[in-house]
Amino acid sequence: MKFAVILTLVAVVIIAAIVIIGSNQAPKEAEIVRNEVDITGQPLFGEENAPVTVVEFGDFKCPSCKAWGEMIYPKLVEDYVLTGDVKFSYVNVLFHGKESVLAALGAESVYKQNPEVYWDFHKKVFSAQPEVANHDDVWVTTEKLLEIASEYPSVNQEQLKQDIDKQLTLEQVEIDKELYEKHNVSQTPTININGITMEDPFDYEAIKEVIDREIEASKNE
Repeated sequence: MKFAVILTLVAVVIIAAIVIIGSNQAPKEAEIVRNEVDITGQPLFGEENAPVTVVEFGDFKCPSCKAWGEMIYPKLVEDYVLTGDVKFSYVNVLFHGKESVLAALGAESVYKQNPEVYWDFHKKVFSAQPEVANHDDVWVTTEKLLEIASEYPSVNQEQLKQDIDKQLTLEQVEIDKELYEKHNVSQTPTININGITMEDPFDYEAIKEVIDREIEASKNE
């Protein structure tokens, strides 16, 4: 019994060591492969001339994207966006069918009508996602998007409804689709920093390491 306990303790220590060693998954300089994302026309938060661009490929139907927005995004904004070092952009991914498309159409309509309202609307759409989300649960509807947008007087409800029902913002959604296919996005969220795709979007220490390295490099240019 004592031997079994010792073996268990050793196994726990080994696993913990592996987790600690592998917790920071920031790519090393020699390993960096850049594939920069064209964010022309995409929603942008932060200083336009910021030296670092962080792009999230996300899906409003994705529970992990909601979690990333609650756990990582606020720290990114506080540490880097508000300081002027990072500008943040979002690209719609359509991995969950009709509802992903509906949410993207609505978000693009809000952005077209009032870019300043977009990010708050964006956050509230994710907040509307059920706490225990199943990919098959239907919760993104035109009515739900109109309800969320009704909080913003600058967003014309009739225009938003038409943009969704008649897919009048589909061109921008299709541009997003071309982007995530071009960058071989296979999971959401996918985080790209100055063309560097992060292995683990939830490893904030790795994200910080890459951003800090990019900021330092920009000072030496």
